[in-house]
Amino acid sequence: MVNFNGSFMDKSKPILYSNNRAFNYGDALFETLKIVNLKVIFLEDHYFRLMASMRMLRMEIPLNFTMEFFESELLKTVEQNNLENARVRLTVFRKDGGLYNPTSNQINYLVEASPLVSLVKETYAVDIFKDYYLNSDILSTIKTTNKITNVLASIYASENGFDNCILVNEKKHVVEAINGNIFVVKGNAIKTPSITEGCIKGIIRKKILEMVSKSDDYTIDEVEISPFELQKADEVFITNSIVGIQPITQYKKYNFNKKVSKELSLALSDLI
Repeated sequence: MVNFNGSFMDKSKPILYSNNRAFNYGDALFETLKIVNLKVIFLEDHYFRLMASMRMLRMEIPLNFTMEFFESELLKTVEQNNLENARVRLTVFRKDGGLYNPTSNQINYLVEASPLVSLVKETYAVDIFKDYYLNSDILSTIKTTNKITNVLASIYASENGFDNCILVNEKKHVVEAINGNIFVVKGNAIKTPSITEGCIKGIIRKKILEMVSKSDDYTIDEVEISPFELQKADEVFITNSIVGIQPITQYKKYNFNKKVSKELSLALSDLI
């Protein structure tokens, strides 16, 4: 069952029309959330990121779209699918109509829930995706449905036997992975691309920054990162809301450790 504007319907039934703006123009945002034992993990962070993104895209936020309403719609959808642990996607899109200029800034929303599968892989090989670039602008930092670069990078990874790809911007700086933010470890120094590089304002990225900034063992910086720095790193890992922290074990002929990523994974579990 899927939740469309608060009404539940079978996922096999059509919902969207040909003039749907998410379909025609990518005029949509989405949040992917992890729910464990009917608890939304980092609920507040997801909600405020969505609200900020909707304001940026000039979407009209309904008065009833409070954090309590947001949580309720997610959990109702999970329960309708007889789940307690779930991966949930909420998509918000402008109502149908108009060409580039919409006829309304009002929104529809769609909530989908599926069983939670979030296993961390022991071996994880990546490559740089160089065919196309992300833009280092503010729109790249929000989770819109304009993800064609990620789609093409995923096809490249599948065709070449990689688990993931690292995306770069027009300056050829590291931005993020296909499905999450990226961190590079050298000694006691941890680095991640700054928001000005065009990376998503990830929820787990935010939590790692907060945790490490309070640590006496490591330093953390948001900076420009060259792909060449990956070859000198001790560790590289990816973060997202479903898996948490996924260590990268191989990039080209280089193999990485997993010590810091394991420590941070334990700290993140405690935080959750």
